[in-house]
Amino acid sequence: MKNLLSLGFELNRELMTTLRLTTGGVCSLVGLDMDETEDCKVCVTESLLLLMHCGYPSARVSFSEDGGLFVSIEAEGTARESKEFPEDKISSALLFALAQEVNMEKEKDCLKSIGFRFVRNGR
Repeated sequence: MKNLLSLGFELNRELMTTLRLTTGGVCSLVGLDMDETEDCKVCVTESLLLLMHCGYPSARVSFSEDGGLFVSIEAEGTARESKEFPEDKISSALLFALAQEVNMEKEKDCLKSIGFRFVRNGR
């Protein structure tokens, strides 16, 4: 597995656009097509929203190449008060529908990390 990029940042909505653009660039680098790239960008955004809803102050997103793209998103810091939002179920459903090999790890009752894979032309 070849590590491509790892970014740590504060979890806030203002940085979501920057992270979506970065994700698109990394997808292009590993040869994912336009549909796979858009799906990956959705999965990154939804993962970050899930961590934000747990109240984490920051996260780290790592991209690795391994016959496609593996994305790992890990919360950093301590979760504050966890609130369940109605759209959290939709976010989780999107992840499992769009990506391959989705893994979610919880710490106590809060989501702590999310990993998923996109294989070139993996449909």
